[in-house]
Amino acid sequence: MVVLHYTAMASLEAAAARLSDPAAEVSAHYLIGRCGTVLAMVPEDRRAWHAGRAAWGGVTDVNSRSIGIELDNDGAALATLPPFGEPQMAALEWLLGEVMARHGMPPERVVGHSCIAPERKVDPGAKFDWRRLARRGLAVWQDAPVAALRPQAAPGDAATLHAALEGLGYPVPPAPAAWDAPMQAVWRAFALRFLPARGADPWAGEAAIAHAAALAVRWPCARTGV
Repeated sequence: MVVLHYTAMASLEAAAARLSDPAAEVSAHYLIGRCGTVLAMVPEDRRAWHAGRAAWGGVTDVNSRSIGIELDNDGAALATLPPFGEPQMAALEWLLGEVMARHGMPPERVVGHSCIAPERKVDPGAKFDWRRLARRGLAVWQDAPVAALRPQAAPGDAATLHAALEGLGYPVPPAPAAWDAPMQAVWRAFALRFLPARGADPWAGEAAIAHAAALAVRWPCARTGV
């Protein structure tokens, strides 16, 4: 799989230095600058330390099963439009196409850091254009009905949402019927990617849950072991 990140650092040079520093204990296979520069940091057949504590589709050692791509973005750019410019997105599309072709990777295997670590991470953020990638066969997306985009005053059925998110690959908590903090974190990670217009709304209503279920039917995650 491929995991997309943003660097949350001031510059491409600063990010490259940190990703190359053994003392930092963090690395990625690729780093893409805002101007479209692509830096190859770690060979694709080697393990990079980009995911941290994470899981997806039953895989708990994501670092050993993924290629990490970092996007140069200081995080503050998430308040502006667009936070990821055309040169950077075009470079990402080219790189993703190459990586996916080399590994025979389907589009549902391209995820964000927030997808695999929902209680810790938010990158690449609500402003990242997943729909654009999906149009080019580089990720998955399904336009949501208007009702799914509306904030909810009360939660829908947590068990139904749990089954849908688990089917997509999200690391759901073991108790499917509870709207506890871990479940809310996974829901927010899903909404951040597939329903970004909802903002930080903590609840999933019936329309949003149905949207998650439809995505899971269309792109089920093949569950594998560690």
